[in-house]
Amino acid sequence: MSSSLAPRSAALPPHTAVTGLQWGDEGKGKIVDLLAADHDVIVRYNGGANAGHSVVIGDRRYALHLVPCGILTAGRLNLIGNGVVVDPPLLLEEIASLRAAGVTVDQNLRLSERAHVVLPWHKQADALMEAAMAAAAGEASKIGTTGRGIGPCYADKAIRSTAIRVVDLLDPAGLRLKLRRIAAVKNAMLAGLANLAGMPFETIDGEALAAEYAAHGAALAPHVADTAALLHEAMADGKRVLFEGGNGALLDVDHGSYPFVTSSSTTSLGIYPGAGLPGGRIGRLVGIVKAYSTRVGGGPLPTELDNAVGAHLRERGREFGTTTGRPRRCGWLDLVALKHSARLSGATELAVMLLDVLAGLEGLQICTHYRIGDRVIDRFPAAIEDLATAQPVLVKLPGFSAEISACRRWEDLPAAARAYVGVIENYVGVPVSTVSVGPERGQTLMRGR
Repeated sequence: MSSSLAPRSAALPPHTAVTGLQWGDEGKGKIVDLLAADHDVIVRYNGGANAGHSVVIGDRRYALHLVPCGILTAGRLNLIGNGVVVDPPLLLEEIASLRAAGVTVDQNLRLSERAHVVLPWHKQADALMEAAMAAAAGEASKIGTTGRGIGPCYADKAIRSTAIRVVDLLDPAGLRLKLRRIAAVKNAMLAGLANLAGMPFETIDGEALAAEYAAHGAALAPHVADTAALLHEAMADGKRVLFEGGNGALLDVDHGSYPFVTSSSTTSLGIYPGAGLPGGRIGRLVGIVKAYSTRVGGGPLPTELDNAVGAHLRERGREFGTTTGRPRRCGWLDLVALKHSARLSGATELAVMLLDVLAGLEGLQICTHYRIGDRVIDRFPAAIEDLATAQPVLVKLPGFSAEISACRRWEDLPAAARAYVGVIENYVGVPVSTVSVGPERGQTLMRGR
């Protein structure tokens, strides 16, 4: 089918990116799924199995973690780029689950040979580091990781001598030598962490791990390719490319609420190294934002609501992590943070998701500034201590009681709902092109259509 989200101007270059502008879980999967109909290639460029994208088609909900959402649209090429960290058993499990649901997964899914591999010791390091930090500095020092080994894998990518890439899985003999050497180092490091945390630790057998992961490599081999070369060939052939971001901009390792962030570049800035693409090739960038704020794990959330309104947002929005199942913390929409991330990502338009969740609230509020001590600022602070003490300056807006999930045109929305969206685009300075009023494909409204 042809998506209603097709570019509004034929003058725009054909390539599009979709990135989340908050702390993740904004609803990127739904928009990528809709846009996939108008693109030929879909590329995931960052993150790992800590990112979960939910897509609802009819009465079926798909939860994707590593495979691009374009896999649900027939005839599209899906690339897992070099910037992604890949957990082979989880990827194979996801492929098997998709096939069991009747989704074709064959040469339409290609995995970068340069992508780094998440190994069992990465997950152990995640758990032990959190426990060790809590033992040394208290519970508040914990990052709130998903425990999927993402950060330790990216750390090994930078360390280099302790890293394994997908291409290494295709050489069993070489893999055995590398894992034997790395296991000796990892066992020593993890034993020290376990001792600090007061937790047990079981030594990892590098030989056994090599046999297991060589088998995973053999299973994934039909999908392994030079994805950057495939991407450039597709572009040279006039194919339209859609870039799918994982996580959200406020979890960016450089520009997010550091250190309570993920370990990759989650804004559109990560596309270029994560996919192997020169700059200046993307003309349309859709920034995805919820109509309110959420985050999972540790770290400040200035507009957090630990009250009945927060519970309303959590229950109505089904705010439980796609990857972990953890309840998300909820609060009013934070425009200070949103403007920061929209600028970084170069958003050319916004898609406001889950607007229907606000229905039934007598009044709405929206954050326009932070009060930190005796200062009132409209910039997202670099110091986590400032963000942690920031008090939101809130503007009150009228609520809307009517349910809007059945609305199919912008004009059908209540005036208060349209005014709320107008406040967002006026503050951020980026037009809102799309409003979602429910999880299904058809529950997507387009401005001016």
